[in-house]
Amino acid sequence: MNITVLSDGGWGTSIAFLLCGNGHNVTMWGPFPDYINEMKETRENTRFLKGYTLPENLKLEESIEKAVEDAEILVLASPSQFMRGCLEQLQPFYKKEQHLLVDLAKGIENGTLKRISEICEELLEDCRYVALSGPSHAEEVVKLVPTAVVAASDNQDDALKVQEAFMNNYFRVYTTDDVTGVELGGALKNVFAIAAGVIDGMQLGDNPKAALMTRGIAELARFGQALKGRYETFSGLSGVGDLIVTCTSGHSRNRHVGEELGRGKSIEAILDAMGLVVAEGVKTSKSAYELAQKIDVETPIIDEIYKVLYESKDPKVAVHDLMNREPRTERDQF
Repeated sequence: MNITVLSDGGWGTSIAFLLCGNGHNVTMWGPFPDYINEMKETRENTRFLKGYTLPENLKLEESIEKAVEDAEILVLASPSQFMRGCLEQLQPFYKKEQHLLVDLAKGIENGTLKRISEICEELLEDCRYVALSGPSHAEEVVKLVPTAVVAASDNQDDALKVQEAFMNNYFRVYTTDDVTGVELGGALKNVFAIAAGVIDGMQLGDNPKAALMTRGIAELARFGQALKGRYETFSGLSGVGDLIVTCTSGHSRNRHVGEELGRGKSIEAILDAMGLVVAEGVKTSKSAYELAQKIDVETPIIDEIYKVLYESKDPKVAVHDLMNREPRTERDQF
């Protein structure tokens, strides 16, 4: 198949490796032509996936019009807060009858509080859309480490098409029709990963991290069901699976942010040190907090992370306040 990856970040690049290995004709486009041309010369993505020579059959294209003109699948790999800008560039060249969108981004847009599928519907109207999500660090997929993800679409044929195109002997793809649940699982686990990182940064031990992850799953399910996601989805790869890997892995950018917060660093200093590397959970924390208020769902962990990030609350006080909430049964408002 002819497949174009829109964005030159680490995850998009790793997926380009995978698709090239699956025998597809793959093109990668990025928002900065100078960097695309640099990669053409070096055959390496030194900014976001250093140490790996780009496949010989991966085409790099600085023009988005040329990049998508022959494509059957468009892989949306921009961070969620930059997705609108990417789609606005794509808009004049998008053809529903030709292009199937496959989204890799995991977040909720600031301001509009929209998921990626909703932004696509707004800008591209009646588009064909699949969300691909699950526990899948770019740094491991590029090493051919066994990985399992889920492809979510309202159209079963589109989900099956993505399953066939992406799946191989180290990258297993399941399918579902619960787009809302899969998108929310991917977005909110980044917020909980910041909280897990705070616990690690404060060196509190294993007990609180296990409690945080378990109650995070309950909070995710409560939030997701309020928006018509299905309960079982949050027990799957895009829910429990992605939450586990993002809360525990050394590859996790969101966990890193939390770890630095737990050590007493300011969010401004942390993000400045990260440079171009994006931790989706920082922006999504704000969107998730505001969306929870809007739909009137209880989200104590999200609330505390929002206050740490945006109201300069001391992480130690946030932990104290979570532990001293009113007593309740475990199933209460699950």
